Amino acid sequence: MDFSVSEELVMLREAARNFAEEEVAPHAQDWERAGRFPDEMIGKLGAQGFMGILIPEAYGGAGCNYQAFATILEELARHDGGLALAVEAHNGLACQHILIAGTEAQKQRYLPPLAAGEQIGSWCLTEPDSGSDAIAMGCTATRDGDGWVLNGTKQFITNGDRAGTYVVMAVTDPDASPRGITVFVVERNTPGLSFGKPEEKLGMRSSDTVAVILDGVRVPDSQRLGAVHGGFNDVKKVLEHGRVMISALSLGFARGALEEAGRYARERKAFGKTLHRFQSIQNKLADMATDVEAGRLLLYHAAYLLDQGQCSVQKAAMTKLFTSEMATRACMDAIQILGGYGYLRDYNVERYMRDAKLCEIGEGTSEVMRILIAKEVGA
Repeated sequence: MDFSVSEELVMLREAARNFAEEEVAPHAQDWERAGRFPDEMIGKLGAQGFMGILIPEAYGGAGCNYQAFATILEELARHDGGLALAVEAHNGLACQHILIAGTEAQKQRYLPPLAAGEQIGSWCLTEPDSGSDAIAMGCTATRDGDGWVLNGTKQFITNGDRAGTYVVMAVTDPDASPRGITVFVVERNTPGLSFGKPEEKLGMRSSDTVAVILDGVRVPDSQRLGAVHGGFNDVKKVLEHGRVMISALSLGFARGALEEAGRYARERKAFGKTLHRFQSIQNKLADMATDVEAGRLLLYHAAYLLDQGQCSVQKAAMTKLFTSEMATRACMDAIQILGGYGYLRDYNVERYMRDAKLCEIGEGTSEVMRILIAKEVGA
């Protein structure tokens, strides 16, 4: 087994870390309070190559692999989960779906502006009555001449009110569910496309989350992504990849919590000595450090397997399950170490905890991950 890291990946991590420390860390608290990171960040991320990290160079992207993508997400999440989530949904869901199912003409049309950061992508699966139960999808697409008419509402959509390109799942054969799903690309400013109000969320508050409403949205057949009634398998592929990548956010939160708690423990004094001299604090830090290392090994091994085309449903589910629950534990321990200060919004650890919780829910809940793992081990 070779655990060495390439020189290119080391350089990318350094570049991503410097970018996050200089461009993200000083503003993360303000963005969270404002409920939005500025639109100009999309262009800055594009200039770094981060908005097209998985997109081949032929379409204007960086042409990197999943290990590189995980590295970028970890470094961004270390300072702002909302921004990292926006980049993950853009690259790992919207752009990835176009790469998996798109025609050459669709890739040439949609990927270059997404890779450059001229616009951000959004992936629209979840609905008000359809989350883990994707079979209950109610959004429909009906044939209309040489095109399709989409009707329905998508819920909890990341990048929902500022995306330029929307990848939308819709039912085209209600009698064949879940196989009767077809996927479409919907461009911003298409008549009938509108958005709900921004959701007031527990965490990830700098990332916009809205309902995407499709009321008689007409698209030509050239904007159909993949085969008619054939979207279900493509959605599963995208989700498997996405579950590994959202684990990188969890690792970033846990690492941030550990670093902040360790720094505080070395500086804060109680009863005449610094906190890190107390065995109870040492135990928490030791457990956090061990968990972070275990999560790192799971994540980057899964990313390596994705790059080899060998990552299984079970491996993706295990990675997401462990890292997401580990991150919440680590953040809770960090709050405990900081005591009263950990409970204040002026300190990062309570924000990390609120951000981390989403990773136990989004792109497949912990309960669903356990079901998937159990199926693979014969339960």
